[in-house]
Amino acid sequence: APSPFVTPELRARMGAAAVEAARAVGYVGAGTVEFIVDGATGAYHFMEMNTRLQVEHPVTELVTGLDLVELQLRVAAGEPLPFGQDDVRLSGHAVEARVYAEDPARGFLPTGGRVLLLREPGIPGPAAQPDSRPAGSGPLVRTDSGLTEGGVVGSEFDPMLSKVVAWAPDRKAALRALDRALAGTAVLGVVTNVPFLRALAVHPAVRAGELDTGLIERALPELVTDADVPADVLAAAGLVFHALPQGDDPWEVTDGWRVGERAWTTWRLASRDGVHDVRVRGLPAESAEVLLEERPVPARLRAEGPEVDVTLGGRTVRYLCARDGDTLWLGRDGHGWAFTRHLIGDPGDRPGAAASGDGVVRSPMPGTVLVVKAQPGDRVTAGQPLVIVEAMKMEHAVTAPCAGVVTDLPVQPGRPVDMDAVLAVVTPEEE
Repeated sequence: APSPFVTPELRARMGAAAVEAARAVGYVGAGTVEFIVDGATGAYHFMEMNTRLQVEHPVTELVTGLDLVELQLRVAAGEPLPFGQDDVRLSGHAVEARVYAEDPARGFLPTGGRVLLLREPGIPGPAAQPDSRPAGSGPLVRTDSGLTEGGVVGSEFDPMLSKVVAWAPDRKAALRALDRALAGTAVLGVVTNVPFLRALAVHPAVRAGELDTGLIERALPELVTDADVPADVLAAAGLVFHALPQGDDPWEVTDGWRVGERAWTTWRLASRDGVHDVRVRGLPAESAEVLLEERPVPARLRAEGPEVDVTLGGRTVRYLCARDGDTLWLGRDGHGWAFTRHLIGDPGDRPGAAASGDGVVRSPMPGTVLVVKAQPGDRVTAGQPLVIVEAMKMEHAVTAPCAGVVTDLPVQPGRPVDMDAVLAVVTPEEE
């Protein structure tokens, strides 16, 4: 807010139409009237009215200095509004991003998990009135959040976790402030859309204000870039695993047998994009090497609480680090990566096997089994729906990866399932 597409004249006309819609039905209270605008002609058309505030209300609050939630309660209590429309003034620009428990790399499917570590930027709640800010004041960031460390993000509710909102005197500065705020956001333990939001905030079309309902679909390959784990992040994970003790404290002094160890140790790490081998030798806290692109690179690790400084080839990068049993989470710049020690012979030892040939069908998201559309012993074709999983108001049909016979079906309707839980096993015809 304000929209780069909506002129003051268009805003006034739509506002007047919204007021008439409310007056026509005798509506009293806070409400939101939605219009869709033709990008070529500028003509606007009524879509719907919501008898409540919308999730975007913080941008209005930041550019007007009005607390819409307070005003909503006062009107409901019978008080009149203490101002008229002509008294509303817009100051600066505000942009809001919704942080979701969803995975853009997997078609925006809902995710879930326990929040192991949480970092959120800015101040909570409504900001000060624009007129009360010092002249020439810089950007302001506000975060409205429902998250706490240790809390569990389940499948019973909408996947929105928080809203990060940035205000600045002009739109470009607001977008830059939003990107910085998202870079400082970390929700380790749950896959979120923060990297996608950062890519969207810096996209040329968004910066230019060239927005329409087809933008994300057109630009999706540019916006979803976090499917593969970068090599330096893999190296950092290998170093952390190499330094981890066998006990509960991840940062206690490593066992004495590792001191002076100069042989290469191969760490096989599983992430959501496959299985990776990382080779490390030496003691990370003193002197170590990591094999990057078949080349030994000097490495060092320094840990202080949840923050880990990893130096590779003279360049130091700080990560946030959290453990959940055998799973290690690393976070930086809004990204979060999960790694698990992978043992040879584990299911999924061949990257992509479950999707392409071994017949194991896994849940693409945490949720509840709605329908089981097959029975053990059934012959099925590739692509045939087997199970329907529901989570966060979304239904997803899970299909057979190959033609064959259903040899295992360990799920029942109404039962919860975790992400990647085995839903069925299809034995290929040739077997």
